[in-house]
This record gives sequence, C-alpha cells and structure tokens, in this order.
Amino acid sequence: PPWERALVWIGLPLLGAALGRLLDLLVHWVASLPGGPFHGAFELAAKIPESSAALGSVVLGALVGLGLAYQTARERLTVIVSGDRVTLTRGRGAVREIAGGSVSAVFREGGRLVLLGPETEELAREQCELSPERLRDAFVGHGFPWRDGDPYANEYRPWVAATPDLPPGAGALLQARARALAKGERDDAAELRTELAQMGIVVRDEKKRQTWRRSGPVAS
Repeated sequence: PPWERALVWIGLPLLGAALGRLLDLLVHWVASLPGGPFHGAFELAAKIPESSAALGSVVLGALVGLGLAYQTARERLTVIVSGDRVTLTRGRGAVREIAGGSVSAVFREGGRLVLLGPETEELAREQCELSPERLRDAFVGHGFPWRDGDPYANEYRPWVAATPDLPPGAGALLQARARALAKGERDDAAELRTELAQMGIVVRDEKKRQTWRRSGPVAS
C-alpha cells in the first residue's frame, strides 16, 4: 500500500539520521570516561568539531537508511494476475511469466507465494508480503485454482542422508543444499532447488531442515 512505501522511503532515512546522531552523542560520552576499550579511538573521534561531527553522523545515518529503503523496494515482489498469465517481478530484476493454463494450484505458505504446475511441480515459490486476502481475490477473480494451503503437504517427508528411493544424483544435490542452507547461501540453495525440480523432486524447507516429495501428473 502507498502508506507502507512512504513509511519505507521516509521513515528509514529519518530513523537512520536519528541513530547517527545518537551514535555521535555516544562517542562523546565514551570519550569523556576515564578509560576503556578503544578509548583512544573514541577520544580521537571526539576531537572532530562538534558541528561537523553532528552533521556528518546525521547525513551518514540518513544515507544508510536510504540504502535500506532501496534494498527493501528492490526485494519487494509485484504480482500481476490476468486471465491467461501470472507475472512476477522483484524490484527491477527479472520478470517471470507463467501461463495460466499450466497452473494447477496457488497458495500461500510461510510468507511465500507458491504456484504448482500440471504435474504438481513448483512453478514458483517467492517471498511475498502481500496479504493472503488480496492474493486470493486476485487469483480467484481470474479463475485460478486458489488453495488455502499446500494440497500435497501430507506427501512431504524429511530428507536424511542415504535415502534409498531418490533418483540417481538427487541425494548428492540435497546434501549440497543442506550445506548451503546451514551457511545461509540462499542463491546456491535456490539453484539446487531448481536442479532437483528437474529430477521430479519438490523441496520444502522447515527452518533449515529439508523435506521432499515427488512430483507427478495430477490424478483425475
């Protein structure tokens, strides 16, 4: 909503400026103490003329807040729903278009928008801050099969090393993905998810634990 955008673009720089000023005051307070860790560095910083230090800290804090606002806007997901397709855009980045006829289910799960294909494979799983009500109204209004949750949630099972009934090579990919999740390497984890999807394996994360299921044609 517009008020949220205004809050991000105006509120974050103002908050950054306030924190910058507070940090400047904190530096002078620490410098006034008789001693402590890095006391010399604080004394040196406190020797900067007060007017310059105050202005610099406020400007620097505002710039940091502006950078955070830009990053927030860049990561925000835009969802465009029409009668024959869904378009997902994240900031000014890549645009994904998904044909409406290929979507077998749409739902929200853990703050993410998920679209499933004709063989229950994941066509998209994107972090999405839009309200479930707005999403549901948009998708239902254009004839998409909205679900209140994952219709295949009961088919997931925890992944453990040496799971016997995985396709060849899938176990190694899941193991590599587990390491990527543990290290917080989200891009690598996303790439490995795509590779697993090509093998017919759908992965869902519960915190940093992986669960999986096979994809296949929807039973009629």
